[in-house]
Amino acid sequence: MTPLQRSQRTPEVDDASKGQIRQANEARILAAAERVFAGAGFGGATMAAIAEAAGLPKANLHYYFGAKQDLYRAVLAQTLQDWLAPTDVITPDADPQTAIEAYIRAKMALSITRPHASRVFANELLHGAPVVKTLLATDLRELVLAKAGVVAQWVAQGRMAPVDPVHLFFTIWAATQTYADFEVQVAAVLGHTEFTPADQTRATDHVVSLLLRGCGLQGNVSATA
Repeated sequence: MTPLQRSQRTPEVDDASKGQIRQANEARILAAAERVFAGAGFGGATMAAIAEAAGLPKANLHYYFGAKQDLYRAVLAQTLQDWLAPTDVITPDADPQTAIEAYIRAKMALSITRPHASRVFANELLHGAPVVKTLLATDLRELVLAKAGVVAQWVAQGRMAPVDPVHLFFTIWAATQTYADFEVQVAAVLGHTEFTPADQTRATDHVVSLLLRGCGLQGNVSATA
């Protein structure tokens, strides 16, 4: 950038640039924190290790997240937010098959692309959810009950088979997150050292087909036998 170009920058442009840098750094830190917390647990993780994984100075972590507890909370909150966002497709006017399939595929994609986030969340729950218990009882519960209400409406309208709307979500979570939390076990049983792209496609099609059939929906899914 030339001196003239720098002189022509407006405060709005500078603020936008700083905002983009901040977002990029926060995303980089959160991604690194997912990996470190998943591998070492909260107790074993250190800000130094997270900084190294992020490729940033340790001071940067403390600038964006004051303490390890703050960063841990941010990872859990981001994970829950990302898991819940795909439920936006579940609306009264939506086609049940299309909406439920889209949600399952989105959850499978998150388990496959961000397995560390799932493992951090699972470990938190296994320890009694000391950090996210309030979120589970408020934000998560409210959203699930709202979406379960939509499913109940579809059932009442005869648009899908009778299912327990709330437990349908538990089943989707269990079926999709197992491929993140127990990836090593899945790969070992399949005879692979890791969960391959072909395995991922096969698993996704299987879970979608199985759950759609359980909901009495005709799935147009080419599941691999």
